[in-house]
Amino acid sequence: MAPADAPKIGSGEKVALVLGAGGARGLAQIGVIEALQARNLNIVAIAGSSSGALVGGLHAAGKLGVYRDWLLGLDRRAMLRLLDPGFGQPALFSGHRLIAALRELAGSPRIEDLPIDFTAVAVDLLRQREVWLREGDLWDAIRASIAIPGLFTPYELHGRELVDGGLLAPLPIAATRLSDAHRLIAVDMHGWPQRPPGEPAEEEPAPGGGLSWLSGWWRNHEGTEVAPASKTSNRLGFTEVMARSLDTMQAQIARVHLALDPPELVIRIPRDACQFYEFWRVRELVAIGRTEADKALDAAGY
Repeated sequence: MAPADAPKIGSGEKVALVLGAGGARGLAQIGVIEALQARNLNIVAIAGSSSGALVGGLHAAGKLGVYRDWLLGLDRRAMLRLLDPGFGQPALFSGHRLIAALRELAGSPRIEDLPIDFTAVAVDLLRQREVWLREGDLWDAIRASIAIPGLFTPYELHGRELVDGGLLAPLPIAATRLSDAHRLIAVDMHGWPQRPPGEPAEEEPAPGGGLSWLSGWWRNHEGTEVAPASKTSNRLGFTEVMARSLDTMQAQIARVHLALDPPELVIRIPRDACQFYEFWRVRELVAIGRTEADKALDAAGY
């Protein structure tokens, strides 16, 4: 929420946008950008971590609509086939096939040539510090920023082992302060749940955990028979515990960043909007993003 004495945001005004980490929830940020554009706000700078870097980089390159339409044309099976197993590597997937598909979709621009100032945030795993990627190949920067530990392999860039920016900067507010924007709008991916406590989500993962289920489906689709998940256990699987633990950590760090460096406006996406791997729910998530952005902008008096 904007401070009570903050001047109102005006049509056509320059704004900087901070896009948070959140797995598939990050697709809601497409709807946020659409809502801002519908109100004629001029996005002149974007900083993003993880899925926020992906959405932000595509918007900065002028390809966000192409990406949205491409996703809408994919079913679950097609999306899962974009994940190539990281055999012998320290993660489930290597990410090569996904990035190759995105390059084919959106080209290979350099960050410094984009019409909108863009920063992808990653983490140097050995030095334990944030890395702001503001020049070079766009997909190198995005691949580093989305390297969720255990899910995608770390990405070596400029002699550094880089992983998901959400590890230290799930809401990279500081990375936008270099812009000449008049206002800062942040999209927090850890908003209050949209369902009452105890009410199940619309689509629950199979027993054994979210990504265990996803990986099993992928192997089965490739032709390898996979034993069905046990129906007797309700315990979370390893990857589901990993995902929820990372999400809990990111939510707390984001709260601290918002308190220490508050933006003029915060748009909050419900943290239970989807499971972190449900990228096929793009239509629903974009609609959630537009709704939450409109609510926040209306509440700010715009």
